[in-house]
Amino acid sequence: MNVLELFAGVGGFRIGLEKANKQVFKTLWANQWEPSKKAQDAFTCYSNHFPKSTNLNEDISTISDDRFKEMNADMIVGGFPCQDYSVARSLSGGMGIQGKKGVLFWEIMRATEVIKPKFLLLENVDRLLKSPVAQRGRDFAIMLSAFNKLGYSVEWRVINAAEYGQAQRRRRVFIFAYRNDITFADQFKSFTDEELIYQSGIFAKEFPIENEPYKKRHVEGTLSNDIVEVSESFSSSVFNTGIMRNGKFTSIDTIAISETPTTLGEILQPEETVDEKYYLNETEIEKFTYLRGAKKIERTAASGHKYIFSEGGMSETDDLQKPGRTMLTSEGSKNRSTHLIKVDDRYRILTPIECEALNGFPANWTDSMSERMRYFCMGNALVTGIIERIGKQIVKLNE
Repeated sequence: MNVLELFAGVGGFRIGLEKANKQVFKTLWANQWEPSKKAQDAFTCYSNHFPKSTNLNEDISTISDDRFKEMNADMIVGGFPCQDYSVARSLSGGMGIQGKKGVLFWEIMRATEVIKPKFLLLENVDRLLKSPVAQRGRDFAIMLSAFNKLGYSVEWRVINAAEYGQAQRRRRVFIFAYRNDITFADQFKSFTDEELIYQSGIFAKEFPIENEPYKKRHVEGTLSNDIVEVSESFSSSVFNTGIMRNGKFTSIDTIAISETPTTLGEILQPEETVDEKYYLNETEIEKFTYLRGAKKIERTAASGHKYIFSEGGMSETDDLQKPGRTMLTSEGSKNRSTHLIKVDDRYRILTPIECEALNGFPANWTDSMSERMRYFCMGNALVTGIIERIGKQIVKLNE
């Protein structure tokens, strides 16, 4: 199965798919480009590890349709940026896009229309299902409508990696789309949406859920064939699990049947291999104590208005008997969200190797870049173990 990886980062999708079945999944093309940066650290890292594929370091909008046509990809994968997906009519009545970065999803749609892959596997933050605040669910409904217009069905699921055995409490929405005219789609036609969601779909077998929705949250709806109309008038909740076929969708708030997670303590390096620079001195410990503690502070807004900023307290350190918290791009700096651990009565932050382990990357995967960028890239990365499990189900169902 030939794969095109867009917004490739440091190769999380590829690692996961190759772990699932290296003989089946062949990533032949990849594109990674970080705007406004001279140093393309993620691209360099990707190319170092995967030199035999055609790796592009280009703004995706500059890749021509003809070039996409040359890529006979069976599947497109990618973790695309999440900004604004709203659309609006221009003065001429055509369709425009609001938001400078929101256009990147439409580049995936352009590649899909040109290449016509059998499958797509995409990943994003779970708040995508609730955006924008003023019209919740609209952005995701626009995406579903776009897939429907190109002749694809879509399954989605918000997965917390730690609930399925991984070492990080990282919630992401995974979107699997398949072309309606392929044999793969035929096997699902006899199933109801509920049967696919609970038992037989791409996510159901690998990521089991309870048979009843949370608080009876279950919605069904039909999407307009006019994407602009969806943008202007869509009004419905979109829950953490769902399916869309032929413009009709079912969405259910499902409850995971949790597996035993990997703990933070299990992924730590042996202490004798940890460099002294990751340990905290007394001043740094005091700073972390303040940052993680409860606080009420009087502040003054630019307008001169005074208000009280309040923040709840966190535990002194991260529990080594639990999976790690969601890692952010600021990991490694001295801030409230940084993991802080206590080992042998000493306080320290996580090493870059440990951050790689939280996402299921091999040790020193990102050692071609600065330490700050290593933390940043792991804060942006996905948990490769989830992709591995999805990949295994794709292989089984496709066979």
